[in-house]
Amino acid sequence: MTVTSEAELAETIGGADAPLSLRGGDTRGMAGPGAALSLAGLRGITLYEPGALTLVAQAGTPVSEIEAALAVEGQRLAFEPMDHRALMGRSGTPTIGGVFAANVSGPRRLAVGAARDFLLGVRFVDGQGAIIKNGGRVMKNVTGYDLVKLMAGSQGTLGALTEVSLKVLPKPETSATLVLSGLNDPAAIAAMAQAMRSPFEVTGAAHDPAQGRTVLRLEGFETSVSYRIGRLKDLLAATGGEIEVLAEGSSETLWQGLRDVAPFHGAAGDVWRLHCRPTEAPALAAKAGAEARLYDWAGGLLWLRMAPGTDLRARLGRYDGHATLLRAEAAGALPRQEPEAPGVARLTAGLRAKFDPRGLFNAEALARSA
Repeated sequence: MTVTSEAELAETIGGADAPLSLRGGDTRGMAGPGAALSLAGLRGITLYEPGALTLVAQAGTPVSEIEAALAVEGQRLAFEPMDHRALMGRSGTPTIGGVFAANVSGPRRLAVGAARDFLLGVRFVDGQGAIIKNGGRVMKNVTGYDLVKLMAGSQGTLGALTEVSLKVLPKPETSATLVLSGLNDPAAIAAMAQAMRSPFEVTGAAHDPAQGRTVLRLEGFETSVSYRIGRLKDLLAATGGEIEVLAEGSSETLWQGLRDVAPFHGAAGDVWRLHCRPTEAPALAAKAGAEARLYDWAGGLLWLRMAPGTDLRARLGRYDGHATLLRAEAAGALPRQEPEAPGVARLTAGLRAKFDPRGLFNAEALARSA
């Protein structure tokens, strides 16, 4: 079923007597079991004020539609949300509600923050069919601010988003990427850490061992980028790696591929997303014995392609971080999400009891199923 208005959604949820599987563009394969309830009909930009850097859109609005409107005004979604379709082998159209429901954040997260940091306000329907509005259109409006943050990344388990208000940012004049070749994983992590500690405002830092490339992105005014690239080259000259610079066009193509984990597209195996301390990432990757690996966020995000059915969590043991099974060839064989600590599980259960007391949105099934 596809709803086309918030009122229809509230009536549908209020009258439901069985689990519902909330879906936007259905591009990430995260929907739980139950009767499919599509929010893709809730579509359209309802307010856009370029001068105030704010935009309000219904949850089912395609991300591409929002990006096109922003581009006309020289603005963008600074957190560059990933497009999961090629990695997950799915079709559909990514929606802005799905982006915030999953807190989808790309390579620029290490410089500007996550998707949730740009969410100003929400409207959603809870598990009893009540319409709830929280937040506003400016960062100074902090009424219910924690609830806005709570909905970001909740995977639709607390309510069905119907509208989001978000902050946007101007698109920089240009960008460039510094490429270091020939570094092993520990050396690449050290180089990225050095770049991030520098005053040169790096907005992307990634390492692809398969290509033997470590890449660092700079953005801003052309004269500033040119100056900072030169200084960064000098700073990293001692790494011993070969250095080249990619201009704006090639730079944007490169980072779009990294954002969408292009090296794993079309490759067999399970795909894991690992959050960890950058300094621990090379050792964790070695311990995992992955078929392929890719470092983003200066090493804080580690993508691993594993043999089907590998229990990565059991193999790694305890460490400071968590692992999510994003794509599995054998559905349901392993939990998708990291098991919650007892204290966190109690908080989660309390939130569920408040927002979805009838269990319509099926968080438990989402956590168990891959």
